[in-house]
Amino acid sequence: MRVAYTRVSSAEQNTDRQDITDVERTFEDKASGATTDRPQLKEMIAFVREGDVVAVWSIDRLARSLKDLQDLIAQLNGKGVTVEFVTERLVFSAAADDPFVRLQLHLMGAIAEFERALIRKRQREGIVKAKQKGGVYKGRKPTIDRGEVARRHAAGETPTQIARDMQVSRPSVYRIVAELAA
Repeated sequence: MRVAYTRVSSAEQNTDRQDITDVERTFEDKASGATTDRPQLKEMIAFVREGDVVAVWSIDRLARSLKDLQDLIAQLNGKGVTVEFVTERLVFSAAADDPFVRLQLHLMGAIAEFERALIRKRQREGIVKAKQKGGVYKGRKPTIDRGEVARRHAAGETPTQIARDMQVSRPSVYRIVAELAA
């Protein structure tokens, strides 16, 4: 069976440009590639069986660190699954251990990791400059209605009830309650 794995970094993005054809199933994550803790990645790994092929648009869509990339490919190859990177035209299978292809993987993986590091460095530099301008950078917009948390807490609701009803984490509710009390 041939399956596809696609990934974008955020919910606002789409995977349209990752056009992988001739697959029976696609696993799609909208999460950072900096971690392997992605629901669809885990499901795909559990789903595939010996003889299957996992097609990925490009190396950086599977992992952003060389170690994660190597670990994922080793894990899939260990199950007898072939990994194919469409853009780079690289194929990794347990049956064919080609040293030249491995070298290409290491080089391309290192470049993806380097690219991620550059993005993070530019982001940090931009935040520092924005803060120096005097309050231009304020972080991301709040996603929790602090007034609603305060109202509910004053009405005697527990942080657990508030978190459940507002569909937010309990630590966030505790943090907001503590900030309001200070």
